[in-house]
Amino acid sequence: MPSDLIVLTASNGENRKLAKRFVQAAAAQNASAELIDLTQLDLPLFTPRVQAAGAGPDLANLHDQLHATPRWVICAPEYNGSIPPSLTNAIAWLSVTDDDFRSLFNGRPIAIATFSGGGGMELLVSLRIQLTHLGAQVVGRQLLSNHAKPAQDDSINNLVQRLLQMQPLQP
Repeated sequence: MPSDLIVLTASNGENRKLAKRFVQAAAAQNASAELIDLTQLDLPLFTPRVQAAGAGPDLANLHDQLHATPRWVICAPEYNGSIPPSLTNAIAWLSVTDDDFRSLFNGRPIAIATFSGGGGMELLVSLRIQLTHLGAQVVGRQLLSNHAKPAQDDSINNLVQRLLQMQPLQP
């Protein structure tokens, strides 16, 4: 049986810790959640040449897990004022797994969060633009945290609650 939501992390540091808190918040709301660490997957760098050779089983497993799960949370750090390479690469691969590049994302409720050593806002803006372009329903509230402004449990709980109330749009 698929989870109620998947929490993706695009780093194995502070954002992984943040992602675990989202999993715990879902459990506290009687929802099932699964954590996927993109840094642990063997996804080659996406290029058209590599695409022709195929990405391997990690991509197929990731696609199937995401396809079966109605809602996602993405926890990612800001890299050079934008989206980290592990997340950009995963999105590139996922967008070419079906005939329609938007099909996996289209209508899917997604919450976004960051623990960033820098500002973090550029990541949230860039990620919101990309996910919206892919057709996702990005939750209006987002979470920006850092060492000076740690994530609060009530903010995480509220984001999970909002996300669980959303249903994927039907094609």
